[in-house]
Amino acid sequence: MKIILVCIGKTDDKLMVDAIDNYAKRLKHYINFEIKIISDLKNNKNLTQEQQKLKEGELLLKQVLNTDTLILLDERGTAYSSVGFSEFIEQKMLQSTNRLVFVVGGPYGFAESVYKRAAGLLSLSKMTFSHQMIRLFIVEQVYRAFTIMRGEPYHHE
Repeated sequence: MKIILVCIGKTDDKLMVDAIDNYAKRLKHYINFEIKIISDLKNNKNLTQEQQKLKEGELLLKQVLNTDTLILLDERGTAYSSVGFSEFIEQKMLQSTNRLVFVVGGPYGFAESVYKRAAGLLSLSKMTFSHQMIRLFIVEQVYRAFTIMRGEPYHHE
């Protein structure tokens, strides 16, 4: 299985980039992992929120194969404990999922077309975090999931 994290817009904060890269490198020990960045829209100040979501949705769906399992990071999604999330990923592996794609959307969420294509929604918290922080949180949680599956001492109950 391959896990892909698709994000709208780049992260400018060097500390955040370094932390994300750290966990992404650690993950490669366990699984084929990739981060894909979709560039911010140009002239988005001239677009309504809905137009921006539609354009981002088009770009996002171009990154997704028909056979991909698409999971959107969304505040209305399923919230897991770290152990529960590791079980979710393990289940996808046992189901022979070829590519598990997590998506961090733009500032206004996702277009309806993206919601329709998604296999599920994942919430990391009921709190609101910046999109840059969410990237770090999801990469760390995927890493944590693999250490839990392997019984390694990174996670403590």
